[in-house]
Amino acid sequence: MADTEEKQSEPPKKASKLPLIIGVLLALIGGGGAFYAVYSGLILGSDAAGASYADEAKTSDISAMPEVAFIPLEPMVISLDSGTSGKHLRFRAQLEVRPNHKGEVEQLIPRVIDVLNSYLRALDAADFQGNGALVKLRSQMLRRVQIVTGGDRVNDLLIMEFVLN
Repeated sequence: MADTEEKQSEPPKKASKLPLIIGVLLALIGGGGAFYAVYSGLILGSDAAGASYADEAKTSDISAMPEVAFIPLEPMVISLDSGTSGKHLRFRAQLEVRPNHKGEVEQLIPRVIDVLNSYLRALDAADFQGNGALVKLRSQMLRRVQIVTGGDRVNDLLIMEFVLN
């Protein structure tokens, strides 16, 4: 009976933490080694792996800038919400065109201003809300300008001023 009392009074043995510590150390060493192997290009790498952006810019071939011309549009003030709110939009833009089409597009500027003015007047103040509103409006305006000018004469519509008061 004395033997059973002695066994009950002894605290149970705790499991050793040594395997856990060794496992964590091996995981850290393995992760560091894998990071170095991928970063240095030993695994899944190319010749320029690990090179900085500046190094790549020095060695890459830089193509010549395309020739473009810009046609400024007259600044426009468009009244929004014909009700009592009295909100106005100040809008100024430039058209990016190819130099050989500059004269043709300049002749169509009154039509371009008319289509932009008509489109912007049809919008509500709610159309200007949201993160992608300006991108959407810009793409809609560019499409309308390209339809008016025809073909691929206008490459882009650059918004210089877009202020909603």
